[in-house]
Amino acid sequence: MDFSRVTHFLDSLKDIGIPGADLAIFIKGKEVYRHQTGVADIDTQTPIMPDTLYPIYSMTKVVTCVSALRLFEEGLFLLTDPVSEYLPEFKNMQVRHVRDNGEVYIEPARNPIRIVDLFTMSSGLTYDKTPALERMGKRKKGNYSLAEFSTAISKDPLYFEPGTHWHYGFSHDVLGYLIEVLSGKSLGEYFDENIFSPLGMTDTFFKLPEEKESRLVKCYSYNEKTKKYSAPETLPIRYDLDNKYESPGAGLISTVDDYAKFANTLCATVACACGSSAGGAITGSKGWASSVGKHPLLSKATIELMRTNHLDEARMCDYNWLHHSGYGYGLGVRTMVDKASGGSNSSIGEFGWSGLAGTFVLMDPALDLTYVYAQQLAPSKEEYVAPRLRNIIYGCLQFLSRGSKLSVKASVHR
Repeated sequence: MDFSRVTHFLDSLKDIGIPGADLAIFIKGKEVYRHQTGVADIDTQTPIMPDTLYPIYSMTKVVTCVSALRLFEEGLFLLTDPVSEYLPEFKNMQVRHVRDNGEVYIEPARNPIRIVDLFTMSSGLTYDKTPALERMGKRKKGNYSLAEFSTAISKDPLYFEPGTHWHYGFSHDVLGYLIEVLSGKSLGEYFDENIFSPLGMTDTFFKLPEEKESRLVKCYSYNEKTKKYSAPETLPIRYDLDNKYESPGAGLISTVDDYAKFANTLCATVACACGSSAGGAITGSKGWASSVGKHPLLSKATIELMRTNHLDEARMCDYNWLHHSGYGYGLGVRTMVDKASGGSNSSIGEFGWSGLAGTFVLMDPALDLTYVYAQQLAPSKEEYVAPRLRNIIYGCLQFLSRGSKLSVKASVHR
């Protein structure tokens, strides 16, 4: 299996302003390709290394949703339950409406926010800072708890009737607070005890340990006209040890290797349970169970629910990011539903998500294929990089199909 086209593409990203990148590809839990290119720090010319740490921003959301689904599997809530049964501040919500002439008026919500609405970005919460959230943030100087966040954001009107639209926003942050309430633990404690420690994810955290600071990439913006880099104007997440807010939607730092342990576990649970992995042996591989099968995070049935498209026709019209063409949206993840409209050579049902600075994960149970990509640019150019990288990778997977015999020689570029 020849991944030279992947290497060529990654090395070319410097030409569009991406300072550095790292990619790992796995089949049946075995790393079959790895390449780092470029630098983590432009000033010092520190190269990207296998243990480079990245702010993964919204790839945090997948960890949050998996954690919440673990509690779902324990019977602690139903997806159809109103959020207010567990977070009373969300009772009697108001909805903001705008007339054709631009006049804004407020009415009581007809529907409660259900827990499934949090998972599917259909709650009526957006990423616009509400007045109450702004006031609380100023009062707390940006250092507030998830409980304080939830109370503040519940005080202002929703932007639409719950369950009627898809809009990217703070829904998963509220879901993170629900995890705290139901588990009796802080979000970081729950993540550590139920995901990070069991999977050996020793480089994933909300708060950056001082001894690991030198491994964290610097994030940049790139000016297309001047071809110069600068610090991004708004990257609001803080990673210092005194920060109380553990952002369920965007707060984690991780490495490619660490996040791959998480992603491979989800992918392998479905692939091996249904016998849909690449069939035969991979040369030199001991099989997925040796590395990712010891601590399944969710059942196959629940992961299947997670990667099922949950959007109706109206909300699919809202979910109109061009580089997500062909995808629906499940319980916190994109999921491929239409290869033709997406112009994609990937599999139906491959799923994952991405992060603000360009990190990206794809899990494909049909092939037991996972890959994790990381970079450090905002705006990220994801609409250029992600679909091209996906199509190049799948174009390299010759003879990889259900029931086939496969011999893979790892292609690792350090």
